[in-house]
Amino acid sequence: MPEKTSDALILVDIQNDFCKGGALEVPDSQAIFPAVNRYIDDARKKHWLLIASRDWHPVDHCSFEHRGGPWPVHCVQDTHGAEFHKDMHLPEDAIRVSKGVAFDRDQYSAFDGTGLAGYLEDRGVSTVHVVGLALDVCVEATVNDALAIGFSVELMADGTRAVDKAKASDVLNRLSAKGADVAS
Repeated sequence: MPEKTSDALILVDIQNDFCKGGALEVPDSQAIFPAVNRYIDDARKKHWLLIASRDWHPVDHCSFEHRGGPWPVHCVQDTHGAEFHKDMHLPEDAIRVSKGVAFDRDQYSAFDGTGLAGYLEDRGVSTVHVVGLALDVCVEATVNDALAIGFSVELMADGTRAVDKAKASDVLNRLSAKGADVAS
C-alpha cells in the first residue's frame, strides 16, 4: 500500500487516441510531454501518489457518434488508442483509474464513479496537481470534481491542451475563479 502523503499528481487521459494521429487528437498535444514528465519526476522525488486516469470504453459506448454521442470512436478497451502514450514516462507503480467503462454512461472526471476520492482521502491527500488531456473536457471535469470534494487543486497549464484552443483561456479563468491554483 502506498504511504500516506498530502499530495497526488493526477495525469488525466494521456492516451494515444487523444494525441497526435489519434482518433480524437487534441491539437498541440505533443507539447505537453516535457512538462508532464518533469511533473512526474518531481512527484516521484517528493513521494506523491501518481494517478493516471484513462478512458476505457467498451466497443459500443454511448459517447460514440454512431450511438448518438458527441465523439468519434476512441479509447476502446484493449486497443492501441486506449494505451497511455509512450512519450509519457509513466512509472509501473502509478495507480491506473479507468472511467467510461459502462455502455450506457459517460464519465469525464477521474473522480466520477471511480472511488478515487475515497482512495486519496484514505491516504491523507489534501492537494491534487492536475495535468492531461483535454483541458476543456476531462481535465476541467476532474478539477471541478476535486474542488467540489474539497481538495486543494493546482492545475499546471503547461501540461494540458484543449480540444477547442479558443476555449482554453476561458476554461483556465473559470477554474481559477472556482478556487483552482492555475500555474504555468
